[in-house]
Amino acid sequence: MKSSSKNQGTAALRKAMVEICHRLAAKGFVSAMDGNVSARLPDGNILTTRTNVDKSLVAPTDLVVVDIHGRLVRGKHRPSTELPMHLFIYNKRKDAGAVVHAHPPFATAFAAARIPFPSNVFPEVILGLGYVPLADYATPATEEIPKSLAPHIEKSSAILLANHGAVTLGKDLWQAYYRMEKLEHAARTLLYARLLGGEKRLSELDLQKLLATHPK
Repeated sequence: MKSSSKNQGTAALRKAMVEICHRLAAKGFVSAMDGNVSARLPDGNILTTRTNVDKSLVAPTDLVVVDIHGRLVRGKHRPSTELPMHLFIYNKRKDAGAVVHAHPPFATAFAAARIPFPSNVFPEVILGLGYVPLADYATPATEEIPKSLAPHIEKSSAILLANHGAVTLGKDLWQAYYRMEKLEHAARTLLYARLLGGEKRLSELDLQKLLATHPK
């Protein structure tokens, strides 16, 4: 009975990952073979997208299982080349149940311009994302990426990657995905605000009232 329940849970996780990949593509958060998604399984292994796959076409067979060291456990494809970034996050954040990496245009524009993302403009971002740092540039698909995340990962659940994109994490796949969606929406709105003369930031008193009204 326990085995059957576990299999059903894994099937649900695979279904959610496929849907999220399709959403990332449909919203233009990735293009071509860009982006990767992963989730921590109950046994400690990691379910992740394979390398070199169009996210709009991802099927359950495009998902593979690796252990926490990146060794293939199940599946016939090679995992995403960005797997070291995902594994680093899981090792540093025990509360991370899923990771989404994408190249959403507006958020990536801030990352490419290396413009820090303000942490005191949107109440929803303050409450839903917290501080969004800008990690130093690192060569994609190398061990440089974990090193660039190291100063930020313990305190942030959404990080801009200089000249690269963004990564978000969450307790589950949907929280990680929705954080990416919220980040991109905020980046687009922020850019529009700057076209209109610039955003007006919340005061320290405003922030205190907001956090007091919405305790964690």
